[in-house]
Amino acid sequence: MSKLQNPVQMAVIGAAHGIRGELRVKTFTGDPLALADYGPLYAKDGRAFQILDIRPAGTVVVVRFKGVSDRNAAEALAGTELFVDRSVLPDDGEEDEFYHADLIGLEVRDDTGVIGRVVAVHNFGGGDILDVTLAGRKGVLIPFTQAAVPHVSIADGFVQVDPLAAGLAEDEETEALGGSGFDPKGRPRGPKDAGGNR
Repeated sequence: MSKLQNPVQMAVIGAAHGIRGELRVKTFTGDPLALADYGPLYAKDGRAFQILDIRPAGTVVVVRFKGVSDRNAAEALAGTELFVDRSVLPDDGEEDEFYHADLIGLEVRDDTGVIGRVVAVHNFGGGDILDVTLAGRKGVLIPFTQAAVPHVSIADGFVQVDPLAAGLAEDEETEALGGSGFDPKGRPRGPKDAGGNR
């Protein structure tokens, strides 16, 4: 197999499940069982994996791959990341849904113009985060939320950020507290009326 032109990670293989070569697989698809709908999956080294059977099992799926018929063969695959080429993925998602691969490389703009570029997209469990390299600075992490990134244009090659919501600028209250968001007098930062939730 030739190298994928634009690889998109779909899953990662976990531990062996049972003695017949089945594997626990963590998927990154909206519907975990849809992993079988994309055709062969590929490892970074070019190995192809064809799904013969897939079923849900808690937060993962249990998969039987063609050519993996015993526990020893299954255990050897633990940790293998599985990819497809971006070209096999549909483009008809919801308006506010984007593939991570489509966001990487986009310019980052604010009201003044281009300020950087998206170099990666992460998700550490609390939602997607854009890893952005800013001109003249090291990388920063920006939450990929409607407030911080109000406009995405894949076709035009950019994302628009709100510097305040993205954490790139300080508001007047933060500046008054010394720029850190911590009030040395012990008052918590937040709404002025007591008991309010943000």
